Amino acid sequence: MPVPRVVVDFDGTITEIDGLHLVLLEFGDRGVYEEHESRLGRDLTLREVIAGEFLTVRAPLGEVVSWMRVNAAVRAGFASFARQHEPLVVSSGFHELIEPVLEREGVELEVRANRLDPRPDGWRVVFREQAECAVCGEQCKRSDVADLAAFTYVGDGYSDRCVAELATRVFARDGLAAYLAQKGVPFEPFEDFYDVSRALEGDAVVPPGRS
Repeated sequence: MPVPRVVVDFDGTITEIDGLHLVLLEFGDRGVYEEHESRLGRDLTLREVIAGEFLTVRAPLGEVVSWMRVNAAVRAGFASFARQHEPLVVSSGFHELIEPVLEREGVELEVRANRLDPRPDGWRVVFREQAECAVCGEQCKRSDVADLAAFTYVGDGYSDRCVAELATRVFARDGLAAYLAQKGVPFEPFEDFYDVSRALEGDAVVPPGRS
């Protein structure tokens, strides 16, 4: 049997804190951010939330990328995990902000994400082509894994919900873990990528500094 591909979310999963939220709080309008977040899944879709929030960002892209390189911390064990498993990264974020962080960590991975048109009067989001999902009704990450017969998913948040329910095995934390638990969908909790690596490899070795 082929080993299922590992698929990993970026913001809040690879990174310790959601990088989109960090950028919006640093360079965007906090009031717009909080108002849009409160409406997510109620009267606004995820795409509508992202587009509305990032329209308030007017800083030059290079400035934001430089800030992300310094401030976007990744979870422990990610670089070694990435080199060993070569996961597919699927994200509701942006190539322009994801790839510089991966480069900083010394890894090169396939990324399926959106793109930016960073205009001085407000960033526009250039969303990738995604089919409307028959399950959730949104243009969700299931489109990103349509070419995979089976996959293991690692995620943390709202955008990971629908695709996680399609996975053969799920590692979840934070909001995704709470959502799956409420729905009775099996998942394995994790704190960092050492946890995921040990589970995938059946390896009980504890890395230095962990107990």
